[in-house]
Amino acid sequence: MKPTEKPQRRGSEAFSYRGSKQGILRRRTGTSILHCDDVSLPELVERYGTPLYVYSASLIASRVKAFQQAFKKVPHTLCYSVKANSNLSILRLLSEMGCGFDIVSGGELERVLRVDKRAGKRVVFSGVGKTYPEMEAAVKAGILLFNVESESELAILAQCATRLKRKVSVALRVNPDVSAKTHPYIATGLHQHKFGIPIREARGLYARTMAAKYLQIAGVSVHIGSQITDLSSFGQAMERVGELVEQLRSDGHTIRYVDAGGGLGIDYGERELPHFVEYVREYAGALLRPLRALEVHLLLEPGRSIVGPAGALLTCVLYRKMNRNKKFLIVDAGMTDLVRPALYDAYHEIVPVEVWDDSSSTEIVDVVGPVCETGDFFARDRKLQMVKEHDLLAILDTGAYGMALTSNYNSRLRPAEVLVDGKSAKLVRRRETISDLIGPERIGKM
Repeated sequence: MKPTEKPQRRGSEAFSYRGSKQGILRRRTGTSILHCDDVSLPELVERYGTPLYVYSASLIASRVKAFQQAFKKVPHTLCYSVKANSNLSILRLLSEMGCGFDIVSGGELERVLRVDKRAGKRVVFSGVGKTYPEMEAAVKAGILLFNVESESELAILAQCATRLKRKVSVALRVNPDVSAKTHPYIATGLHQHKFGIPIREARGLYARTMAAKYLQIAGVSVHIGSQITDLSSFGQAMERVGELVEQLRSDGHTIRYVDAGGGLGIDYGERELPHFVEYVREYAGALLRPLRALEVHLLLEPGRSIVGPAGALLTCVLYRKMNRNKKFLIVDAGMTDLVRPALYDAYHEIVPVEVWDDSSSTEIVDVVGPVCETGDFFARDRKLQMVKEHDLLAILDTGAYGMALTSNYNSRLRPAEVLVDGKSAKLVRRRETISDLIGPERIGKM
């Protein structure tokens, strides 16, 4: 394969091919090796094994800066969506850049507070099923805002705040009945979804909330889904939110915040999106046009768009196999390590970690894992450069909803995670051990 024919990444600047080095790795001349920033991925595999998640701190930082620049003319807080990737080192990096956090559980709140106790004041708490203990912990942490999703939840939060005698800022998450034009499992803004309060009913519930002594109405929240690339959906949702804000203010409510949610999609290699800086600028325009006259503090909840392209899952080819005319690459990662293809039929670009300049052979293969499920696959009928057993593959754009959705099904151990910044690499989560897996269990007689 000629150098100009090497696989080219469209979506992520963090992962690129470079010429091989002679030395202890003893790789032959003519090999190009995939790097994360300035770190060779085979070197990381030699140190930490596979499956292995690798993230680029520099790309995460550059994407945060792109958001901050795009929204610099309006008061705003970037509340990173912790569910996308909750690694403590990534949360620390984001906190140091001034980010707030969008959480959906008490566990996520604890992660944020472990990184920086002061960050609690930059937290918004979303989610349809908040428990009383979770609410209590969030009230004690002095979080910025509760995004309330039902009248019943509002009543429980009022009880909690009253018992603690703490004023609590709330926004109602409204359901604008806007299509996000995304996968049905990650769409949240239509009336048939479990999320939010129908926007037509919100005004009445805001009025009833005024009777709660310790609840302070502070904003309106909306979130219509995830992996949205049609920016008009965001604009349509904001138009409806803007109309509601004007109505609420005319009713005497003080509306300081509009939480626009997250959901901005990324390029997984199937379609070509604008360069990220321009893309975020267009996104900002779609959100801000309907809100310009309202003078609100905008809360944003990006997750995937910040960390998605910054991550790759490295895996080793265990076996090559043929069933009649069907070719399989069986790798050591499985749906327990990355469930998105099995859950959403999601596309992830897959590339060899090493490319030989004198080989241009390709083949049509299924890339599958070792888990005992037919749904344990990463790609079906995918055209890939031919690789051998023991070669390494990189599954790209896995920084979001990769490690966060891992499981121990088949009693498999969760992978390690490494954070790269320029020339340095740091282990930020060790590989699980059998002791980690079975430690909480007890053998007891009935």
